[in-house]
Amino acid sequence: MILCLDIGNSHMHGGVFANDTLQIQFRMASKSGASSDEYGVFLRGVLRENGIDYQDITAISLCSVVPEVLYPINACCQKYFNLEPFVLQAGVKTGLKIGYRNPLEVGADRIANAIAATHLYPNTNVIIIDLGTATTFCAISAQKEYLGGVIMPGMKMSMKALESGASKLGSVEIIDRQTVLGKATNESIQSGLYFGTQGAMKEIIAGLTAQAFKGQKPIIIGTGGFTSVFKNSNIFNEIAADLVLKGLYLAHKINQEKSA
Repeated sequence: MILCLDIGNSHMHGGVFANDTLQIQFRMASKSGASSDEYGVFLRGVLRENGIDYQDITAISLCSVVPEVLYPINACCQKYFNLEPFVLQAGVKTGLKIGYRNPLEVGADRIANAIAATHLYPNTNVIIIDLGTATTFCAISAQKEYLGGVIMPGMKMSMKALESGASKLGSVEIIDRQTVLGKATNESIQSGLYFGTQGAMKEIIAGLTAQAFKGQKPIIIGTGGFTSVFKNSNIFNEIAADLVLKGLYLAHKINQEKSA
């Protein structure tokens, strides 16, 4: 069994694969300064509660956009699983050609998403939209070239900006709004978040389609915590909440084959 961990700014998203199939998924709120023991106790506990013996974990594949987490999570893997984790980072084999001017700037989670997308849709142009702490767009060509992308504030980040910058505006539940017109402050904020993000997605998809793929319509894959809010918006061809985990699993597999 392979344990995969995506450590982001807000959450750690994890899962366990066996025989190429994702068996379980779990999330943990990211905590600044968490120790290796805190990670270890949580991971052993969540595996146990899902009927998995931690001793059955034979490999760990992870990525993180929070550099300071790498040391304690690496120590956790060694202490609680007796395993040296595979870390998706610069220098490992991905099967992708990175088109960024500085490839080191591309987040490891975005690379994991791209690996999974090219596996799901081989020889196909793809746009991945990841709605998390930030909302990111990644354009990948049919030739497995990571062409580039777009980054904008995520929905929760935008809401927090309103809350901190305007004294009379507070937090709201982020939902799928049916009507644009809000008749209360909370409804107006919800409409702004929902339709603002939806409009931005449509505009950016159109721009990437024209500029990156010369007008050829790509497959649109949605992932990330807030993707489900837009499940009825007809923006996505597929919603894959576990995309980054699949990418981490495939990256580990690619590099194991390379080593062999």
